[in-house]
Amino acid sequence: MGQEYGICRVAVAPLRTEASDRAEISSQLLFGDHVEVLEKKEKWWLIYNAYDGYEGWMDFRQLAELSLEQYVKNHDCDHVVPAELASIVIDEAGSKYFLSPGSNLPMLEEGFCSLGSEKFMVMFTPKKTTAFHTAEDIVTNALFFQNVPYLWGGRNLFGLDCSGFVQIVYKLNGIQMKRDAWQQAEQGTDVNFLPQVKAGDVAFFDNEEGRITHVGIMLNANEIIHASGKVRVDPIDDQGIYNVELGKYTHHLRIIKRFI
Repeated sequence: MGQEYGICRVAVAPLRTEASDRAEISSQLLFGDHVEVLEKKEKWWLIYNAYDGYEGWMDFRQLAELSLEQYVKNHDCDHVVPAELASIVIDEAGSKYFLSPGSNLPMLEEGFCSLGSEKFMVMFTPKKTTAFHTAEDIVTNALFFQNVPYLWGGRNLFGLDCSGFVQIVYKLNGIQMKRDAWQQAEQGTDVNFLPQVKAGDVAFFDNEEGRITHVGIMLNANEIIHASGKVRVDPIDDQGIYNVELGKYTHHLRIIKRFI
């Protein structure tokens, strides 16, 4: 068969490590994420997420078909769902979809977005990612997700992992971040010392083996917002994140990067 392409047609679709409903969720697709199909096993398709290069197995019924031309055009999607509640699109049959912030709105034109041959009426004001964004925008968007529960593999309003949280906040502001914390740590420019931190900088944390395992967004030189149990604000110093509830340091500071 020739190469096939698709686009996520549901609000949130799990990506799994194996072709099974019982397999671990490694990440998620959001509405409008476009993909390349790598392999098929009955209802399960192994896909490559064009946005962050992540691969995983998903139920193909959660995809709409794209041509190569449409797939390539979707690389330039510059309108997304804003950091607001009740962002709704309506399909041609009249069904409502409640979308999570950071979801793509491909081929937006005259109040409609298109997923392959399907059209959806957009019932809110989209956010243009190519507009000028500030550190204050990053902080405002990050605080919007406060108290969202931690979910391994999560990238949506009702469940986020640490790197998914950072990725979506930055996507809302037109900056493309990779999926995992260790990958994100290879991006950006170094901030050498904590006192030099500016709001919106990204801090990375390692484990005893020196592997980057956690990430969060700096609110200032003394506070960080990150997904740990839930998206929360905690104090930070040269040692790392101090959890007041637990009365101890929970994450060891490794490096800080600047993206804006």
